[in-house]
Amino acid sequence: MFGKKPELSIGTNVFSTKKNGEFFDFIFGTVTGIEDNKVGINGIIVNPVGLKNKLAQGKTGERSREILQYPTPDNVVLALVYRVEHENYTGILDLDKDKCDLIPPQVYGMLDGWIRESIPEFINAVLSLPVGDKQDEAKRILKNRMDTLTDKHLKRTLYAVCRSLKILN
Repeated sequence: MFGKKPELSIGTNVFSTKKNGEFFDFIFGTVTGIEDNKVGINGIIVNPVGLKNKLAQGKTGERSREILQYPTPDNVVLALVYRVEHENYTGILDLDKDKCDLIPPQVYGMLDGWIRESIPEFINAVLSLPVGDKQDEAKRILKNRMDTLTDKHLKRTLYAVCRSLKILN
């Protein structure tokens, strides 16, 4: 009646984390294979260096620390408004030790698009520039980038983030 509960299988989108110093990097990808309690993943690993730097400088609050210590598919977009480092990820998760959350395809698409479309760089440019002509130009560039996005979920999330940050007029 309500459909089957999603289960881990090849082609399923997942979210995981990997310890990197005091905090975690996060991984999102697609399951490429399953053998016993081992799951092969192909995706992207993201190091939210901008948020880590803001926290180290004392410019953020406890919510930022929580995101870095306990990243989830729901809260990591808040880490993606600052500069990030990312790279392709291919690895094996051990379900006995590693976090492995199933995520819906639209959430995976939003996270993947956010990184591949370089959204953190556009937002960070607006946030890091002083008020004036350069910041106005960065806002125009961000707005133009938003207007060219084709993924509805990604576009809606980006507009929501920009509204909450009060960076678009």
